[in-house]
Amino acid sequence: MVFASALLCAQVPSIEEKIRFPLWADIDAYPEFSEFAEASDTSDTDFSYAVKQIKKISSLIVNGMVYGWEFTVVPSDKTRRIQEFVEVKPIEPLDEVEKNIIYSSPWVEDNRLNCWIDYNRSEYQKRNYQLWTTIKNPSIQGRGFGPIEKGFDGIQTACEDALKNAILDYYKKIIRNKPREIRGKVLIKKPLLLGIDSGRYTVTLDFFLESSTIIEYKQF
Repeated sequence: MVFASALLCAQVPSIEEKIRFPLWADIDAYPEFSEFAEASDTSDTDFSYAVKQIKKISSLIVNGMVYGWEFTVVPSDKTRRIQEFVEVKPIEPLDEVEKNIIYSSPWVEDNRLNCWIDYNRSEYQKRNYQLWTTIKNPSIQGRGFGPIEKGFDGIQTACEDALKNAILDYYKKIIRNKPREIRGKVLIKKPLLLGIDSGRYTVTLDFFLESSTIIEYKQF
């Protein structure tokens, strides 16, 4: 049994070559059309809302795993009356990865549409991933939350919150004073962990962090 498991693991492509992970979305009771219905044993159910959710989430995450995100984080500072600000943007547009994502083996469980997400990296994208890993960029992890009633926007908020928390947790350990602003780039190391906690989406993400710019306060 141990030998069989080891053999199976050896046959799975490296994440450096292929991205593969399962993803789910809640099924809306009143969608307009269905794309995956024929693959389900509940053919009288429409899946348009869930399909749209899955496509948006997968594009966001796969793009972050292939090209990465750039970010700006301004930590809150009550003493200086500074409000927290977070901005996250894809380094490259989503269009290229969107058209090459493969969706397969859909199934329905617990009122959720599930499917497998597959993406084969191009040679250029493989080299880009190797560059991120060989430069010894630090690894960081964060968990974030987003409002479940906002659907994809809530998941995107949770992803941005996870990145912000990962950045702030990392820099708390290496700099003494709270910075005014942090800018940089990250590459998602592996697929997200998506769940629901206390009525909110929860997302856990792991990143490679590229050397970032820290802007400090000149005076108190």
